[in-house]
Amino acid sequence: MIKGFSHYWTKKQIRDQLAVVQGKKAPTMVVTNTTYLNSYRKTWMQGNIWIHRDRIVYVGEAMPAAQNDTEFVDASGKYVVPGYIEHHAHPFQLYNPLSLAKYAAERGTTTLINDNLPFFFHSTNKQALSLLDDIQKTPATMLWWVRYDAQTELKDNNDGFDYSNMKKWLEHPFVVQGGELTDWPSVLNGDDSILHWMQATKDVRKPIEGHFPGAGEKTLTQAAIIGVDGDHESMTADDVLKRLDVGMVASLRYSSIRPDLPRILKELHEKDFRQYDHLMMTTDGSPPHFMKHGFMEHLIQIAMDEGVPMIEAINMVTVNVATHFHMDDVLGMVAPGRIANLNFLQSKDNPMPTEVLAKGKWVRKDDKPCFPEIPFDWGEYGLGEMELDWDLTRNDFQFSMPLGVEMTNDVIMKPYQIDKDITMEELPENSDECFIILADRFGKWLVTTVVRGFAKNLYGFASSFSTTGDILLVGKSKQGLLDAFQELKNIKGGIVLLDRDRVVATVPLKIGGVLSSANLDEGLIDQEEQLRLALKERGYPHGDPIYSLLFFSSTHLPYVRITQKGIFDVKKKRVLFPSLMR
Repeated sequence: MIKGFSHYWTKKQIRDQLAVVQGKKAPTMVVTNTTYLNSYRKTWMQGNIWIHRDRIVYVGEAMPAAQNDTEFVDASGKYVVPGYIEHHAHPFQLYNPLSLAKYAAERGTTTLINDNLPFFFHSTNKQALSLLDDIQKTPATMLWWVRYDAQTELKDNNDGFDYSNMKKWLEHPFVVQGGELTDWPSVLNGDDSILHWMQATKDVRKPIEGHFPGAGEKTLTQAAIIGVDGDHESMTADDVLKRLDVGMVASLRYSSIRPDLPRILKELHEKDFRQYDHLMMTTDGSPPHFMKHGFMEHLIQIAMDEGVPMIEAINMVTVNVATHFHMDDVLGMVAPGRIANLNFLQSKDNPMPTEVLAKGKWVRKDDKPCFPEIPFDWGEYGLGEMELDWDLTRNDFQFSMPLGVEMTNDVIMKPYQIDKDITMEELPENSDECFIILADRFGKWLVTTVVRGFAKNLYGFASSFSTTGDILLVGKSKQGLLDAFQELKNIKGGIVLLDRDRVVATVPLKIGGVLSSANLDEGLIDQEEQLRLALKERGYPHGDPIYSLLFFSSTHLPYVRITQKGIFDVKKKRVLFPSLMR
């Protein structure tokens, strides 16, 4: 039998919970004198909330018959709402899943539904699924998607997405969604392998998340036919309505490169649209600097500022999400049977909680964060410190390719014809062109060309933060590339930016070379801000360099990408210039 997430408690645990309601056993906590949100009625009610360990067992006017060793919490004057849910998290944007969970939970977002893509590149299936089990033991409710493709071109042709691996992911109780479906054109054009896994997702009653930026009626109709249930790529109110019209749930995004939420809500209200039951909200994996203003509580506030009633705004990140994921029996409401994820608000017009319970444990108390420090050996899951046991040399500088890549914004790249001599030691300072190398993290192959539109005055830059964890090197100077690679090697993975005479910015990524071990508000946000400022001072013209680094290899975006196989034409799905073996 496949156990879904609703199969969260054992029979013995359920018997204990029943014993509390029956008066035979004391609850571990009772929240008294509370005004709480009834999500189904969409109204505020008064009563007491009984909690036994990590589950709400009763909500109403009564008090428990047995009270020995029960913790009583007087919530007079507070408003209790369900813990918020981020349904579309990418918990690998420099931060790691645990540090993001901590930061989010302390601000009221107690459940994250997370992307699993990096596990395919860095962990064995056994290691990754063990991580899912172990991180669920923390106060955060950590749930996951399963990807259908690598979102790039790999040397091993996506071997990680074979039958055995995919089946284990889909059947795992903490995996609650398929997607996001970035390679939908292949499915519409006859790829039955992805369609098979989409049907298998439906067999275990899990929804499928799309990825349809700019899609019209015909494309969305076909998406609905192949089983897509929701999409987060709406950029206008009309996009939202198109998704609703084909029966999809629409998520409104507020991210560092797509902060569309307030404008979309304004447009919807101008159309006199005020039906929020099938709308959700997401930060869509924004980098650390964007999180300093808050997490889902910030999105609730934005929605309220645009005229969404508070209860509706809260529902968009609680019960609406839980219902969409077929988990409203265990999440998203202040009601019996749900996980004890509760936010205590000071007023009805401020969604930032003063206290937060996550699985019945305090992670914010007396308006102070208190998520426990949890030791986590990332090496057990294939994410130990990066050891680069090879050297980059001048023999690797085979810059003879006639085709360069031009960045037109943070994430879009077009091909262009290189019109200058790139065998020289340095490119001209007055141009916006730099040398760029994508190198295998194990030193087996590399791709060398020129990028236009990344920076104008960049001596040397190196990053092990990328889609696949391979090494990106960018700079005007070939010596700068060598120096940056050596500095990256010295710090055992991360992001480094060098001038000729000094290291300007460093973001150490001690977890597999792709994730920081630092907490967001204890160093990571500052490190990223320093890097962003240094890049802008050296001519980076776009909004978010972290997204740029992540998407250099991502083949769900137009028009060309630098991948393990070489320079890749996304539309024609062919390699224009292959990577070179060392």
